[in-house]
Amino acid sequence: MSHIDLGNDLPGIAGLTAYRPETGRPISELVEVLLRGPGGLPRGERELIAAHVSELNSCTFCASSHAAFAAAQLPADHVRSPKLDALLAIAAAVVESGRAVTPELVAKARENGATEAEVHDTVLIAAVFCMLNRYVDGLGTWAPDDPAAYAAMADRIVNHGYTAPR
Repeated sequence: MSHIDLGNDLPGIAGLTAYRPETGRPISELVEVLLRGPGGLPRGERELIAAHVSELNSCTFCASSHAAFAAAQLPADHVRSPKLDALLAIAAAVVESGRAVTPELVAKARENGATEAEVHDTVLIAAVFCMLNRYVDGLGTWAPDDPAAYAAMADRIVNHGYTAPR
């Protein structure tokens, strides 16, 4: 049960965006651009960044859902590259503080093949998910216990995106 009456029984961010469509719509559009729009990183790796940040922030709903979304978009034999590891380190620094992103972290990402746009997008994904994690948990939304619920969400997100009607 969330801290406020959302007027719906949707989990996590879905309940919040349905409660306030005037703020939910731009949030969904931003996440659509960040995780599914044009970009250097594959969609599944962008989802991994969102899941990693959410896990570091202990946001069960976001960590579980974005891990499922990543798994649905990456091949079963996907191996994290040194570039992705360097970008995940940048994302982890953003969780600590924006000022924790150092020139050394950025240099390591560049040395491993990250472009300027990929570094930018990583910082922005991490910053946005820090906000969203606090929004989801700050209002006490609920998270499904059943992994099948996240698989169903993944099917919807992969095939229709974040802005599709529920």
